[in-house]
Amino acid sequence: MLRGEAELRAGEGLFVLRPSFAALIAAEAELGPLFALVERAADGRLGLGEMASLFWHCVRDRPEALTREAVGEAVVAQGLAAVTPALRVLLGQILQGR
Repeated sequence: MLRGEAELRAGEGLFVLRPSFAALIAAEAELGPLFALVERAADGRLGLGEMASLFWHCVRDRPEALTREAVGEAVVAQGLAAVTPALRVLLGQILQGR
């Protein structure tokens, strides 16, 4: 795993989350400006769906079998405390870059 990447366990798989330019553009198109997303997260107002969507867009080499719903279910199954480190890494990369 490279600096700026995080991991997310979904089912039996462990997926690398990489906030590439293309991934962040796709996330921004769906979720709105990334700076506003970071602000909502800092204020504790980031929704579960927003978090799952950011993770979905950032899955590196996403296999066809992985669904968006599976990513959301993985977040719920693990709980917010368990996925917060991955969220922190992604938000840090959005703010600081590589």
